[in-house]
Parts: sequence; structure tokens; C-alpha cells
Amino acid sequence: MSKIGKKTIQIPKGVDVKFDKGLVTAKGPKGELKIVVSESIMVSINGDQVMVSMKKGSDASNLWGLTRALIANVIKGVNEGFEKTLEFQGVGYKAIVKGEDLELNLGYSHPIHIKAPSGILFKVEKNTIKIIGVDKELVGHVAAEIKSKRLPEPYRGSGIKYAGEVLIRKAGKKAATA
Repeated sequence: MSKIGKKTIQIPKGVDVKFDKGLVTAKGPKGELKIVVSESIMVSINGDQVMVSMKKGSDASNLWGLTRALIANVIKGVNEGFEKTLEFQGVGYKAIVKGEDLELNLGYSHPIHIKAPSGILFKVEKNTIKIIGVDKELVGHVAAEIKSKRLPEPYRGSGIKYAGEVLIRKAGKKAATA
């Protein structure tokens, strides 16, 4: 039995959720998202609550909690949206938003251009990059893609990291011999 799957999902005001033929559609102030639901999962909408359950005789307990979590993320995304924050540090490192795209100078001989997928917005302040969007999966993917352009190195800590990520710093040669 799934502990997550048993929980009901509260639909906030201003969000419209529909279930039709294996497709859950949510419309809200931030946009619209759709998610495909497995045939062995039932979704019922009662007023301002969504219930996810397994069909009788199906062995889809692994999909039950997952489907509930995905539907909850879709509803939260169209209502509030999602945001990931990256921090960068290093000599000459800078980020600039050009139109909707992001240009990164990360110590290479050339700038790195990252095109914003539809539904993603970049904001840059000093040494932080904010990735804002409706789809949680897409926001996380874009953040991981940006981070992969210059991973933080353990000696000086220069590179791109998630906000709040703890890096284990290594001692250099001078500290190791002393």
C-alpha cells in the first residue's frame, strides 16, 4: 500500500483540473499542463479534491504513489510555479540574460549560450541564476544542464552549484604538508 498514493490532493482556487481518457489536464494562472495516467490507475475528482487509486485486480502499486505525486506537481506548477537557484563563483565568471536566452562566461575562451525552452524564464542577480517555470521536471533539467557546463571544483570552489548545496573542500598542497 502506498502512503503517498492514499493522500488526497487539494485543488486551490483558480485551478481547473479535468480527467478524461487517461489524461489529466490542469489549467491555472501560470499556464496549462497535461499528464498521461496509466490504464491501471483511476483518478476521481470530487469538488476541490483529487483522489488517485488503483483499479481492482491491478498490480500497479509502484505507479500509484508516482502518479499522485506527478498530479500534485502539475497542480502546484500551474498555480505557483517552480524555481531553482544556481550560484556561480570564479574569476571572470558572469551570466547575462539576452532576450530569453542565457549567456555564460565561465572561464572558457568562448561564451556559452543556453536557449530557454518554452515555459522557462531566466533571471540573473550578481552571482545567482534563477530558473523559473511551470513544469518541475523541465526546470530541474535546465538547472542540471546549466550546472554541467562548469561543475564546482573542490580546491577553490569555483564553478556552478545549486543554492544551499554543500561542497566538501579539499586542502591544498601547502595545508597538507604543514
